Amino acid sequence: MEITKCKSLTGELSIPGDKSISHRGVMFGALSHGLTEISNFLHGADCLSTISCFQKMGVNIENTGNSVLINGNGLHGLCAPNTVLDAGNSGTTTRLISGILAGQDFTCELTGDASIQKRPMGRILKPLKMMGADISSLNGNDCAPLAISGRPLRGIHYQSPVASAQVKSCVLLAGLYADGKTSVTEPYLSRNHTELMLSHFGASITSEGTTASVLPDPLLHGCRISVPGDISSAAYFIAAALIIPGSEVLIKSVGINPTRDGILRVCREMGACIELLNKRSEGGEPVADLLVKSSTLKGVKIEGAIIPSLIDEIPVLAVLAAFAEGTTVIRNAEELKVKESNRLDVMVRELSKMGASVTGTDDGLIIEGGRPLHGASIDSHLDHRIAMSFTVAGMAADGTTTIKDAHCVDISYPGFYRDMKYLQV
Repeated sequence: MEITKCKSLTGELSIPGDKSISHRGVMFGALSHGLTEISNFLHGADCLSTISCFQKMGVNIENTGNSVLINGNGLHGLCAPNTVLDAGNSGTTTRLISGILAGQDFTCELTGDASIQKRPMGRILKPLKMMGADISSLNGNDCAPLAISGRPLRGIHYQSPVASAQVKSCVLLAGLYADGKTSVTEPYLSRNHTELMLSHFGASITSEGTTASVLPDPLLHGCRISVPGDISSAAYFIAAALIIPGSEVLIKSVGINPTRDGILRVCREMGACIELLNKRSEGGEPVADLLVKSSTLKGVKIEGAIIPSLIDEIPVLAVLAAFAEGTTVIRNAEELKVKESNRLDVMVRELSKMGASVTGTDDGLIIEGGRPLHGASIDSHLDHRIAMSFTVAGMAADGTTTIKDAHCVDISYPGFYRDMKYLQV
């Protein structure tokens, strides 16, 4: 894919549904009684992997294109799959479904693509085994493929060493099948879509500070879910509008959950002009339209408790930092080393190709902004967030930027390049 410098961006856009919420809607709908209807579902490869896994366990799921209809089997109604469950490239599917499978009355194998088979699963294996789960890494390296023999579980209070919504959600979902209350305490609060949505479906779930707790064996009822636009997908349009002169873009119906809106807070600290219009609530999730105008940005420090709320947006924030005046320091982001790629190393290597001054640290990046960037040949490492971040960089840089394996954006945003072109003047 070739990207050339853009004169400006203008217009309005509705982005695809939130990936995290789409995943959970399918999972919780499958464990409920009755019909769950999900509108604005994200039809990306990751969420389709979740649908496929539950269909293999006997759940009737109809994807109409406009919505997803799930006739739930109830908490104890899943069937043993007659084939391996394949999560594709989806870490969310792999980790969350492991918590559900741990409490079933059947044995199965869960795997994914080459990338998933390198991503760390020890972080869920440990708490699940503490609950009494029979789960193991078939290759003995704490990665997928995983062998899971469902069995009765016990409730625990787990002190998670990382602020990870995937780890927290895995343990809470296993807790639905436990013999008592299950709690997870994190060092910082991670995204809370599981807590909000499980409560919406009828689970008894509470949150206090950085601790979330769930009681076992709830009667979950199907419901309607309107998925807000994914702020992680909106991030690329926000960034492009901020750094391309003369731009003004309205991004409609974006989820602004406080556990996900870190990019908005950091951008404003950098000097960004972003207005939140038409604030409202949809299905328990806060939503707004974002009006973004090109702005002069300055370097900032990004660290600590805000990191979990923008972990997926750090690559594109690094691009913004390269175009800002002054130094941006990103710390406490070591989680990026175990995503679809080692995103810290990739951003150092690929941004440097474009003329940026970027230094990697053990847990983050130091970016000296304000240098003019030029086009380069960029390797996406088959990581959708890397490909989209360098699309933004290429649109603001001189010359032509070529992105290898740009099609990987289909994981989370199949229409990304079409929508970006639509806004170009």
